[in-house]
Amino acid sequence: MKPLVSILIPAFNAEEWIADTLRSAVGQSWPNKEIVVVDDGSSDRTLEIAQRFESNSVRIFTKENQGAAATRNKAFALSRGDYIQWLDADDLLAPDKIAKQMEVLGGSPDKRKLLSGSWGRFMHRYYRTRFVPTALWCDLTPVEWLVRKMSQNLYMQTATWLASRELTEGTGLWDTRLLGDDDGEYFCRALLASDGVRFVSESKVYYRASGTTSLSYIGSSDKKRDAQWCSMQLHVKYLRSLEESERTHQACVKYLQNWLIFFYPERMDLVKQAENLAQSLGGQLRPPHLPWKYSWIASTLGWPVAKHVQRILPSIRWFLQGAWDKTLFQLEHRGPIDPSRV
Repeated sequence: MKPLVSILIPAFNAEEWIADTLRSAVGQSWPNKEIVVVDDGSSDRTLEIAQRFESNSVRIFTKENQGAAATRNKAFALSRGDYIQWLDADDLLAPDKIAKQMEVLGGSPDKRKLLSGSWGRFMHRYYRTRFVPTALWCDLTPVEWLVRKMSQNLYMQTATWLASRELTEGTGLWDTRLLGDDDGEYFCRALLASDGVRFVSESKVYYRASGTTSLSYIGSSDKKRDAQWCSMQLHVKYLRSLEESERTHQACVKYLQNWLIFFYPERMDLVKQAENLAQSLGGQLRPPHLPWKYSWIASTLGWPVAKHVQRILPSIRWFLQGAWDKTLFQLEHRGPIDPSRV
C-alpha cells in the first residue's frame, strides 16, 4: 500500500477561503491521504463550512483559540500519516503536488530527506499565479540552504514542504512563543534534523498573499517585534550549529542587517542586541535606510512618522489591488475553485 499522507490545515476566521483550500486538498491525486482540519476557535463560519467536507478521509476538530503554532501542534497530534503536508487555510495545492514529491522518493524512500517545491503568490485569481525561482529552488545541503536564505533574505512558503513522520517528530513541536515567522524557525529545525533538501519543481503551491492581515505582518506590534527577534536569534544559533566559518558569520550579519529596519527606531533595545550579536560574529550593522519615497519624510518629520506612512500607504494600495483583483476574479471565474484548473 502507498504511504499515507496527512494534510494538516490549521484554520482561524478563514470562512472566505477554507472551502477552496479543502477542495484543493481533497482533489490531490495521491490516493492514500487524510485531511485534518483544526479550527482555532474561529468567530466566523470557518468551522461550519469545513464540516461540510467531513468524511472518512476528512476529519474536522475545533478548540479554544491558542494561535497558529499551537493549532499546528494539535493537528499533528491528531494525524496518522507516514508523511506530513502542512497547508494554511487560505492556500491551494496543485492537484499533483503531493504525488510529484512522493514519486521522487521512489520505492525505498529516504525518510530523512526534506522535500520542497515551487510556489507563487496570488490574491484571488490563482490561475494568474507567477512562479519566480530563487536560489532556494534546487537540491541543497542544510547549511547551504540556510546560508542562502539568511544572506539573500529568501524563504520557502509553508505548504511547499513534505516531510516523513520520522523527520517531523525529529523536528519537534512548533514554537508557540512565535507570533510570526513560526514557519521560518520550524523549518530551520526540520533542516537540522534532515539529510538535506530535495527540490521538486513540478510540485506547485499557490500562496494567497494577504498583506497586513498576514500572521507574518509585524507592523507596529511590540509583541511581534519581540517574537521576530526571538526567531532571528534562533536562526543564527541553528546556522552556527552546522558550521562556524567566515561565510556563515557573514550570512548571519547580513540577515541581522536585513531585518534591523523592523526594530529601528522604536525598539532601540533590540537594535542594540542585534548590534552586539553582529559584533560577536565579526561584523557591524549600519543604521537602516528607508526607500527614497519615505526617506525625505524621515529627514523632515522624523523616523516614526516616516515608518507610519510606510505602513499605511502599502496597506491602502494592497486593499485597492485586492478589491480590483477580486472583481476581475468574479467576472472571469464564477463558482468555486476547480482543483483541476489549479
